[in-house]
Amino acid sequence: MMMNDAIRWQVWATTPVTFLMSLLVSNGVVNTLPAYASSITEAQSTEEITTSTTLPENHVESSPNLPILDNLTSVADLSSTGGEIDSNQSISQVTNVTQLRDVSPGDWAFEALRSLVERYGCIAGYPDGNYRGNRAMTRYEFAAGLNSCLQQIERIIQTGDKGTVSSPDLSTLQRLIDEFKTELASLGSQVDKLEGRVAFLEDRQFSTTTKLSGLVWMNITSASANDDVRVEAISAASPDVRFAGRGTDGKPLVQKADNPNITMSTLTFLTLNTSFTGKDLLVTQLAAGNGLSPANQFASAGLFNSFGTPFLDQTAGPNNGATEVVIRDLFYQFPVGDRVKLVVGPRVNWHRFFDDNSFTFFLTGGSSFNSNGTTVYDPIDRGSGVVALVNLGEKLQLNMGYLGENNEFLPSAFGFNTSSNPSKGLFSGTNVITAELTYKPTPRANIRLSYSHITLDNNGGVVSGEPIYGVADDGFGGRIKPADVNAFGVNFDWLISSKIGIFGRYGYATTDIDPSTPGISGGNINSQSIQFGLGFRDLGKEGALATVSFLVPFDILKGRKFLVAGGGDGGTQYEVEATYYYPLTNNIAIVPAFYLIGNPNNFDSNPTIYVGNLRAQFSF
Repeated sequence: MMMNDAIRWQVWATTPVTFLMSLLVSNGVVNTLPAYASSITEAQSTEEITTSTTLPENHVESSPNLPILDNLTSVADLSSTGGEIDSNQSISQVTNVTQLRDVSPGDWAFEALRSLVERYGCIAGYPDGNYRGNRAMTRYEFAAGLNSCLQQIERIIQTGDKGTVSSPDLSTLQRLIDEFKTELASLGSQVDKLEGRVAFLEDRQFSTTTKLSGLVWMNITSASANDDVRVEAISAASPDVRFAGRGTDGKPLVQKADNPNITMSTLTFLTLNTSFTGKDLLVTQLAAGNGLSPANQFASAGLFNSFGTPFLDQTAGPNNGATEVVIRDLFYQFPVGDRVKLVVGPRVNWHRFFDDNSFTFFLTGGSSFNSNGTTVYDPIDRGSGVVALVNLGEKLQLNMGYLGENNEFLPSAFGFNTSSNPSKGLFSGTNVITAELTYKPTPRANIRLSYSHITLDNNGGVVSGEPIYGVADDGFGGRIKPADVNAFGVNFDWLISSKIGIFGRYGYATTDIDPSTPGISGGNINSQSIQFGLGFRDLGKEGALATVSFLVPFDILKGRKFLVAGGGDGGTQYEVEATYYYPLTNNIAIVPAFYLIGNPNNFDSNPTIYVGNLRAQFSF
C-alpha cells in the first residue's frame, strides 16, 4: 500500500532488535541476509554511524494549506494521517541514547537502543527528548523506520564501510527472525486487516470533498415571576404571534401574562462543509428544533426570542414548536488573491462574520439571545448577498458586507424572506450594509468597531427588528414608511490572564420615523445597548468556561412615543446572566444558565423575571 500523503514520520519499537528484525522481514530482506553476511568480513571495524537518514523526496508529498477549512476530512485523508500522529510532535534525530530522557541505563531496552541509535542512527526521538517506546507503532511510523534503517544498511554494504554490520549481528537477527516468526506473521495480518478496512471505507465514504458534522442540544427551561407581567400586545394568548396596537386613547394596549410551565426541547444543526479546490468552502447547514422557550410568555410584541430566552432553546423554522428541517446557512466562500476572501450566497449568516466575541460564542459562552450578539446593529441573522473578508495585516481585519433579509425562522406569509420575494427582492426589503474593523493589539485581546446602515421594511405599515426592540408606528396608530437606521458599535474581549477575561459591547442607533399620513410629523428613535461581563476559563475543569454579564438590550434615549410596543412605562430593562460550560468529554457538555430580567418590557412596574436553563450539548 503506497503511503504518499504528507505526514511527520515517527519511529517506535517494542524492543529495538525485534523492531529492526520486523523491518527486515516485512521488506523481504530476510532472504538476502546470507548474501549480506557473505559480503562482510569479521575484520571490519565498529565505527559508529551517526548521520541521520531521511525518506526520499518522492515518498512524501506536502499537503495543501487549507486556511479556511481546517476541519475538512475525508476517508482518503484518514488513509494518509494514521489518526494517531500529532503534527505538533515532530521527530528529531538523536545520536546518543542518553538524549532519550525516558530511557535510563537500568531499563531493559537501554543496550538495544544504544546499538540502534549509536551504531545505526535510524531511531528518532521527540523534540522533548522522550522515546516513548511503550506506544503502539502505526504503519506510517513503521514505513519511516523501514525506509531509514534499510537505507542505512544498504549504504553501509554498498559503500563498504567496515565493521558496522557484522556477521554475528546478522546471525543474531536471523535467529530472532526464526524465533518471532509467529508474532511477525500476526503483525502482517493486522496490517492487512487495517488496509482492508480502509479500502472498505473508501468505497463507501459519504463524499471525498465534503465533511458532515453535527450538533444536538436538549434543553430544560423554566421562567417565572412573582406577579403577572405587563405585555404590550393586542392579546397575550399566544407568545409566538403577538401584534401591537393602540387603544382609543392612543396609548399602547397592555395585557398581563402569568407564569408559563417548564419545557423540554431539542435543536439540531447538521453542517456540510465542502471544498472543491482546498481553498474554497461551500457551507450548507440544516436545522430542526421544537423549542418555544417559556420566557417568551412575558414578551411584548416584537420581543419574541429576546430577553430571557436561551439561544439554543428555539424552533429552527417559522412554525414555532413544530419540528421542521430548514436550510439555516447556505453560502460559498473563496479567495481573491492572498488577502481577500469573498462570501456569496442566498442565506449568509451575518454572525459568522461580524460581532464576534470569544466569551459570548453560543456553544461555550453567554447563552441568551441578547448576550450572544449585539442588540442594536443586526436586524438580519441570515440574508442574501455578499461579504468581503480583507486581511490588512497581522493585527487588522476588515469585514464588509451587504445582505438582504432571508431568515429561515420568519414566515413568508407575513411578508418576510424579502430577498427571495419578487415583490421586494434583494434590495427593496429589509437589508443591512455592515463594515467592521477588528484590531488585535495582543494575541489575547480584540477590539471591533462596527457601522451598519439598515433599512427596516414597513411590514404591515409598522417597523420592527433591531435596533427596535418592539414595534414602531407614527405615534398615533398610523402607518409609516420603511425606516433608515444608522448604527454604531464597539465590541471587545480581553483575556487578562490565562484564566480570567473581560468582555463587552456598546451600541448606539438612530432610526428615522417617516409617517405615511400627510400632516403627521416624524422623528427619530435613538437607542443604545450596553453589555459588560467577566469570563473564567478552565473553572473546575480544563476546557470549562464560566461567564457572568450585565446588559441593557434596548435603552430608549429619544422617540419613545413612536413605540407601540417596547416602550413600556419609561423604565429600562436590564439583564444579569450567568452561564457555565462544563465539558464532560470532547463531544459532550452540560451547560447550566441562569438569567435575571429586571424591568421587563421597559416597565418599571413589572416584577423581576427569573429564568433557568439546563442544556445538554452533543457534537459529532
